[in-house]
Amino acid sequence: MLHAFTRNYNDLSTEAGFQFEFYCDCCGNGVKSTFKESSTYQQRQKSERTGRLASTLGSFFGGRAGDLGWALERGSELLGSRFDSQSPDWRREQERAFDAAQEEVRPLFRKCPSCNKWVCSDCWNEDEGLCTDCAPREASYVAQARNQAMRRNIDEAAEAATVWQGKIETRTTVCPKCGKPAGTGKFCNHCGAPLGTQRCPNCGAQVALGLKFCGECGSPMAKSGKCPNCGFENEPGMKFCGSCGTKL
Repeated sequence: MLHAFTRNYNDLSTEAGFQFEFYCDCCGNGVKSTFKESSTYQQRQKSERTGRLASTLGSFFGGRAGDLGWALERGSELLGSRFDSQSPDWRREQERAFDAAQEEVRPLFRKCPSCNKWVCSDCWNEDEGLCTDCAPREASYVAQARNQAMRRNIDEAAEAATVWQGKIETRTTVCPKCGKPAGTGKFCNHCGAPLGTQRCPNCGAQVALGLKFCGECGSPMAKSGKCPNCGFENEPGMKFCGSCGTKL
């Protein structure tokens, strides 16, 4: 069983050789050990080559040479299957390679006496003898706090700022005549129809010009505003004549 100086590591070993990566407990950056080729893998490759050569010679000469080639090749296959399932020899070699990898990488890490984390040089505060999680570097921490305060000030100023001076009013977004987007002007950009609004004679809601019924209460918009006394054409929905004051 592999025993590491840090719990954060990854075994990158293959059948051909051994390599390990160890990670910093603070930043997560990794350091890889030097790849070391497996001697058992080299022996297997050599056995396979010998078996193939003997089999080739046996196909020419036949007889005992052919039997020898088959036996060597068969032995090579059995040996390979053992390594595919990680044989005891391969495991022992892996443990030795793991110990060597730790000896190679350990000097690049420091153990924090406060939190017991293994950290890389970037996460080690030399002045305090602790990791930067337990003892942040003063200059870096001051810069971080300053920038956090700056962001808070900007957010507070943005909340208090008035960034729009327009007038909130009902606007026609779709032309009632052609049905296309109306734009922001007083007339449709496509057909030139007026885009103003009129009040519903029943509920007083603002309704786009050209619509026959109110979208709020469903009342017809064709009610005349003509004064019966003076004949003045008032806007639909007016309760009194704007010219003579007669009740409509």
